[in-house]
Amino acid sequence: MENSNRCVFSLSGVSGMLIATVLLLSILAGLTIWGLKAQQDVMQKPYKLEKAEQIKMFDSKREEHIIIKE
Repeated sequence: MENSNRCVFSLSGVSGMLIATVLLLSILAGLTIWGLKAQQDVMQKPYKLEKAEQIKMFDSKREEHIIIKE
């Protein structure tokens, strides 16, 4: 039995591999850009601790001690 359905550019061949590669690289680029933008947004809003000596290990309200500069 001879296989006569040899399509080099079918979706399971070279073109499918290229489509998958381009798709994965575009997802990688998108997530990288999204991560860099998130880091830059956080960098623009530094915070400082007030009353750091009053922070307890347990039963402490974190919001009372952190002040975000906007």
